[in-house]
Amino acid sequence: MGLKGFVEGGIASIVAGCSTHPLDLIKVRMQLQGENHVPNPQTLRPAFAFHGASTTAAMAAPGSVRLPPPPQKVGPISVGIKIFQTEGVTALFSGVSATVLRQTLYSTTRMGLYEVFKQKWSDPDSGSFPLGRKIAAGLIAGGIGAAVGNPADVAMVRMQADGRLPASQRRNYKGVVDAITRMSRQEGVASLWRGSSLTVNRAMIVTASQLASYDQIKETILENGVMRDGLGTHVTASFAAGFVAAVASNPIDVIKTRVMNMKVEPGVVPPYSGALDCALKTVRSEGPLALYKGFIPTISRQGPFTVVLFVTLEQVRKLMKDF
Repeated sequence: MGLKGFVEGGIASIVAGCSTHPLDLIKVRMQLQGENHVPNPQTLRPAFAFHGASTTAAMAAPGSVRLPPPPQKVGPISVGIKIFQTEGVTALFSGVSATVLRQTLYSTTRMGLYEVFKQKWSDPDSGSFPLGRKIAAGLIAGGIGAAVGNPADVAMVRMQADGRLPASQRRNYKGVVDAITRMSRQEGVASLWRGSSLTVNRAMIVTASQLASYDQIKETILENGVMRDGLGTHVTASFAAGFVAAVASNPIDVIKTRVMNMKVEPGVVPPYSGALDCALKTVRSEGPLALYKGFIPTISRQGPFTVVLFVTLEQVRKLMKDF
């Protein structure tokens, strides 16, 4: 297999990433909803306040400063329509150059390494690849791929989120190269690996759940004679794998998006000191379900992405089987 596994995985990943980019952009915008609303004990609902009665009294106290209400949460269709109306149709592809670079670095590495592990760890006699080894291969491949692709991931999140900021605060990156260059110059090279621990953790979970689920479900379908090895099997197995990956990775994805998107300026305390701080502040101010913000667009994107990824991968394998 060797290099061929990396090439096949890279081609399939780039096709899948570009075709589902608008859904990924909508997911990022939704995950950032409510982030700028600063929590205050006087504005918490009694169920989340330490002293319900005193909180209510404080909220009603004459002369007290009333903070503006939190921004209204909207769904993925509304977010997409708003982006289209206010920023234009091309805004739905903001950061697509970063997506191409990310898939080239991250997904090519993880897909290729998974195939290498699959070849090495499969039973030499039966050719079987146990589920435990599939998960282990996915965890290792995903972690290494994420570490390689983190700079493109940071650039992609920032480019996708830029349109939601006031014009005066936008970064206005011209492309992924400009984004990486400016981040390195203005915030230091280390900024390119901001949120890398989250990226690695998310990638390990996504790769293990996505690739292992796809292989396992596909094998089960074929072994039980439910369907033949064709497009129907590939679509069914890949969509199920996408759902598993979305459920497993969404909380980490929300925190990753917020940490990567935060603006760090000299002399100014950053919004979050790290991943754990971001998670605690998010849950405290917006509730536990905030960790599943953007889940509908996540599954709406993860499902089609995984389907396009594996269907394309199977076709690329057929085309390259003689190489």
